[in-house]
Amino acid sequence: MMRSLRLSLFGAAWWSLVGLAAGQELPRAWIDGDGPGWKALGAEDFVMVNGADDTWTWNESGVRCSGQPVGVTRSVKPYRNFELVAEWRHLKPAGNSGIFIWAPEEALADLKPGQLPRGGIECQVLDHGYTEQYRSETGKPADWFTTHGDVFPVGTSRMKPFPPTSPDGSRSFPRKRLSKGVNEWNHYYIRAINGEVRLWVNGEEVSGGNGCEPAFGYLCLESEGSPVEFRHLRIRELP
Repeated sequence: MMRSLRLSLFGAAWWSLVGLAAGQELPRAWIDGDGPGWKALGAEDFVMVNGADDTWTWNESGVRCSGQPVGVTRSVKPYRNFELVAEWRHLKPAGNSGIFIWAPEEALADLKPGQLPRGGIECQVLDHGYTEQYRSETGKPADWFTTHGDVFPVGTSRMKPFPPTSPDGSRSFPRKRLSKGVNEWNHYYIRAINGEVRLWVNGEEVSGGNGCEPAFGYLCLESEGSPVEFRHLRIRELP
């Protein structure tokens, strides 16, 4: 019996290696936010911080952001340890947006239209066209950001980015380039536990960091000049 089991395990491992050698990809770990403890997030779970009445328009599946004015909408309650699932797509080339986690209350206080939070950890939501737009407008190389899921601290917040990092070491750059382009839906899974944040883009972990301070605060969706949609927002709080 034990000999048969060993042979079976050996055979399974062998065929896995054969599949990899033939260029076949293993299944990705896709977390869709279903199951015990998960909660859908909707209009009742967010409050306006510094937008206009028509900046954020909620529907049954999610929310559309006009991009004007620059600012955020935040969660009603702050969170510490959690998992978050969100899908997003830009509606114009070179669109810019983001998902903030652990934004402290004082970083959101008295924000005026056109201002962004003064703290928090941002998971970048950026269209590929932004790279060429930046080069064209500045004449500089677009080497300090990517369009595939950078994670970085904002303002007064702190984080030690996982490698690879941006040239100045402030951002965690993605290990793989998996984001889709304008008008295509992207899937983010964010896990934030005990001061560590990890980001999965379209089914694969790509970036993150630890030593985040503070590691408690609000979720924010960002309006930053261009129309963007978010849908299937779901969260599960953790101990």
